[in-house]
Amino acid sequence: MSSAEPSLSFDHAVVTGGAGFVGSHLCDALVDRGVDVVCLDDLSSGRSAHIEHLLGRRGFRFIAHDVTRPWPRQADPAPDGDGRVLVAHLASAASPADYHRRPLETLRAGAAGTEHALAAAQRCGGRFLLTSTSEVYGDPAVHPQHEDYHGDVDPVGPRSCYDEAKRYAEALTTAHRRVHDTDTAIARLFNTYGPRMRPGDGRMVPTFADQALRGAPLTVSGSGEQTRSLCHIDDTVRGLLALAASGHPGPLNIGNPAERTVREVAELIRELAGSDSEIVAVPATADDPRRRRPDIGLARRVLRWEPRIGLEEGLRRTLARLQDPVGSAV
Repeated sequence: MSSAEPSLSFDHAVVTGGAGFVGSHLCDALVDRGVDVVCLDDLSSGRSAHIEHLLGRRGFRFIAHDVTRPWPRQADPAPDGDGRVLVAHLASAASPADYHRRPLETLRAGAAGTEHALAAAQRCGGRFLLTSTSEVYGDPAVHPQHEDYHGDVDPVGPRSCYDEAKRYAEALTTAHRRVHDTDTAIARLFNTYGPRMRPGDGRMVPTFADQALRGAPLTVSGSGEQTRSLCHIDDTVRGLLALAASGHPGPLNIGNPAERTVREVAELIRELAGSDSEIVAVPATADDPRRRRPDIGLARRVLRWEPRIGLEEGLRRTLARLQDPVGSAV
């Protein structure tokens, strides 16, 4: 199967949440392909350090803005109507530490934030790309998870502000397509990792990596037998670009189907870091999914996309950046 780089026909793009983990890497990829990019971010969970290297690049603009409020005129990607436009909506708290700290803001990003981004895509006749999440499947009764599975989500549980924000964003995107014929796409991202993740954001890879590098105990939630499927950021961005270029509406899973237990991931990170940290169990997280693995058959058929970077290689790259005080930011 070919997994060539997708050919993009976009001249302009707006990336909401463009100073975040995934968003900043997407900005990098678009700028590198000659696309003029407007990055919208209020820096509530993103970091200016993630985009500092882009500020001097031709065609890149950063606008500090809360996407739950109406967009400023200068944020519209092609005010003269010249060229094809991509509006990529990534603005949302994604780590447990962030969405537990700002639950109402997280829900607004999925609701008002998505509506404003869809309206911008409609105004300029552009393509709209929503980054949703595997969390829409909840604690799944179907394994691996395919796009036709409707999930098992607790709407009032401790993770509900994030899960339901994404589920609503998917519903709103779908309704906009039906009512206004907006050109939309929905990507469901499975656990993505790589450089620019914050050590304290509560997600597995940066937490274990930070602990191992400091010689601190690696804290595994519950039994550690729950599984995750980890996709390196470079593969995730390739998938997003391929979906944007395809014209397919989604929803479409983007993730790595190689499934590992949480304990196995902790052990591998400890080994790669050359650490002698012990692995200790801590109380299980409420509503923690027991299994997580994407069925990527649709992505393989429609996009001719699949991940290239194995877990060991991806973790080596991530640890190398964390050990480099400059590289960890970029």
